[in-house]
Order: sequence, then C-alpha cells, then structure tokens
Amino acid sequence: MRVHAFGDDALGEYDAVGLVEALHRHEVSVPEVVEASIGRVEKVAGELDPVAIELYDRARAEAADPRPGYFAGVPTLVKDNCDLAGVPTMHGTDAWTPKPAKEDGDWARMFLATGLLPIAKSRLSEYGFSASAEHPRLGPVRSPWSTDHTAGASSAGSAALVAAGAVPLAHANDGGGSIRIPASVNGLVGLKPTRRRFAQDKTFRDMPVQIVQDGVLTRSVRDTAAFVREAERVYRNVALAPIGDLTRPAKRRLRIAMNTSGVGQSADPEVTALTEQTARLLEDLGHHVEEVDPPVSQTFADDFLLYWAFLAFFMVRAGRMQHGRSFDRSRLDNLTLGLARFTRRNLHHLPRAITRLKHTAVESDLFHQKYDVALTPTLAIPTPRIGWLDPTQTYDEIMDRLLQWVAFTPLQNATGAPAVSLPLATTSTGLPQGMMFGAGAGQEPVLIELAYELEEARPWARIQD
Repeated sequence: MRVHAFGDDALGEYDAVGLVEALHRHEVSVPEVVEASIGRVEKVAGELDPVAIELYDRARAEAADPRPGYFAGVPTLVKDNCDLAGVPTMHGTDAWTPKPAKEDGDWARMFLATGLLPIAKSRLSEYGFSASAEHPRLGPVRSPWSTDHTAGASSAGSAALVAAGAVPLAHANDGGGSIRIPASVNGLVGLKPTRRRFAQDKTFRDMPVQIVQDGVLTRSVRDTAAFVREAERVYRNVALAPIGDLTRPAKRRLRIAMNTSGVGQSADPEVTALTEQTARLLEDLGHHVEEVDPPVSQTFADDFLLYWAFLAFFMVRAGRMQHGRSFDRSRLDNLTLGLARFTRRNLHHLPRAITRLKHTAVESDLFHQKYDVALTPTLAIPTPRIGWLDPTQTYDEIMDRLLQWVAFTPLQNATGAPAVSLPLATTSTGLPQGMMFGAGAGQEPVLIELAYELEEARPWARIQD
C-alpha cells in the first residue's frame, strides 16, 4: 500500500526552495507551515512509524519567532543519533535510560543555523548498523511507496517522511550508505558529502577511519544544492574547494565508469538492466560511458566489515561508561551483539584493515584521475520486504542478507569521496531504485550539476501521482 500526506495545505507540493519562496511572498506563514507539517506527520505516522521523539510543542513555539537563515521556518527532522539540546539521543536502541542532551551537537548547531526548524527526531536502526530500521519493540519503519517494504536505513525515519511529503528535507547521515540507501528505497536525492566537508559531532570525528558524513535527504536536486550552499556559509572547511551556488547543469561532458559487480556481490539481473538503461541515457546526453571492474582491492569487503563490526564492539564496551548502570547490554539487538562478537574473534586483524581502508583514499584519487564519475546501482537487489532484515534473526542470517543488498555504497565511506543516489529507475514492482554516482574528493559540484541534468532529462516518479 502506498501512503503519502500531500494535500491542499500550507505545504502544498513545495520542495524546500519553493517553500522558502512562498514564505518570502507571504503566501504562507511559518506557523501555518509548521502546523501543516505536524499534521502530515500525524497522518502517516501510524502506517510508517518514522518518529523517534516528537518535538511538536517546541516547534510551535519556535515558529512564532524562527531563527534566521535561508531556510528560516522550514520544517525538518534531526536523526536520533545527533545531539539536540534538551532532547535525548537514543541511537535507535532501548539499551539505556533516556537523558536530555545538554547542548546541540556540532552538526545540529550548523544544521539549525541555516534556519531549519525541527519538528521531531527521526528513527534509525540500532546505532545505524542495519540497512533496515526494524526495532524488536517499536517495529519497522516502512516505505511510503509500499508499506510492506522497508524504508531502508539507517536514516529510515527521515527518508520516509520526506518521501511522504511531511517535510521537504531532513537530516540523514551515512557510515555505510545510510543517506544513499534510504534515498534509493524512497525515491529521493541523497548526497553523501566529502569527508570533513561539514561540521560533525565528536563521536563521528574521532573514528580511526572517519566513515560517517552528515547530509540531507530531499525530493529535488535544487534542495540538496541549496542546503550544501547554506551549510557552507555557516561552516567552511578551507581544505576543500567551495561548492558554491549551483543552480543548473554544466555543459562539460564527462568520462563515466560503470560497474554492476559491486564489492563481493553483483547486482541482480533486474538492477543490472536498470543501471545499463541509465548508462544509455548518459550516452544519449553526450557523456562517455565505459564499463570497468570495481576499483577496490580483494580485501576491501572483509576490511570494511571488520571495521564496521569494531564500531559495534566499541559502542557495546563504551555503553556502561557513557550511561552507567542504566546501560543494559541484554536489550541490544542480535546484529549489534553479533558484530561485537565478530570483532572479538578478529581483533588481531584490525590494525592492518584500518591501514588498508585509509589507503583507499589514494586509490580513489588515482581512479578519478581517469574517470570523472563512477556509475553503479545504489543497491544490488530491489527493496526487500519487512522482516527480511529482522534483527531478532541470527547474526549470520542478518549479515548474509545485508551483504547481498549493500554491495556498492561502503566504498565512498572508506575513501571519503562524495557520492549521490538519484531516483532514476523503477523496478517491475513499481518501487524506486536509485542509481549512484561517485566522484573524486571535493567534487560535489560535478555530482550536483550532473544530477540537475539527469533530473531534467528523466524527471523522477512522484509518490502523489
């Protein structure tokens, strides 16, 4: 069943830029927009279950005097693994007693300085480890395109509400694909920025390999472009060339490398065919497309899995120190505990795995000296149904299924290079299937300008049609 909240209210069918323009023309007011957004969330919440913590009263109060910024008064969500002052940060788990954060984290401080107004915190899988947010107690976050299917993860709650029309854009972050995976599943634009492009919370900054980057999920390329422009005005990493104000496609034709082989798992026949259709579209637009082998070492899949598992090991070990006696390890799900066990058995391999993962940045730079952009499917198989990644299954079963599905996105988390998922394809069952484009470090402008061109050439399906 398809579910959405688009209707004849103050939000209408505006994207974020359109809503900003309507606010400036005084066609709608911030209190009207916020109330409409809250109403839309409530309309779909029972069927999608995307909300971790409601902030409705706080949002209504802020709507009366919104903070300044380009997006002043535009309703949004903050994912529940980033600190928001006065609100607990639960990371999708039941393992401790909630306590309000004392202050905004570095990401939230930058995010909100653009004027965005949070109406809720959005749900994720436990610690963001699974590609499907299916909580043993709370249940799954469902895709508005089909409530029988997962909304992806770990930014599932944000993606479901953007796709359903409840907010025009929302916070997401990506440590193995969790901006791009839910973008693919929910028919959205999902850009993972270059490593250290924007401000981040200390937990993510201090990782041995900084694989997590924060960003947004949107329904339009111009919203993504507008957000990175405004975020850069708040926080600028001088080590990277600025992205600037991008509003249209570029004229330059690109050298594009395509592969559907993935990392340890090839795309299935239907997804492969959809990727080849995208390659033909690019060629029709004048770009040069060449099929290549995946630009990764034979050890990459094992190295990334061990590092991913190490993060779970760290979270489990640190839980007691951070949360005291309220931390209850027995309430963690089977995936988190299985990853921690996997690390304990393989800890002696971790130093070399980290060294090799860090070296992928060099390999990526060399690859992108030859190719401007890499094209792959975002995910190797079509969106699975709810239950396929149920975290009450055995660790081995969950991991086997994760590796079948998530075979393309982790590469850019290791290299630190940017990548974007665009909703350019639709499966035989009518569900969105994202196509992913990667570029060299700092080359977000190449991806955004190509995304503009593809959006014009093949406008994506709308859930409300």
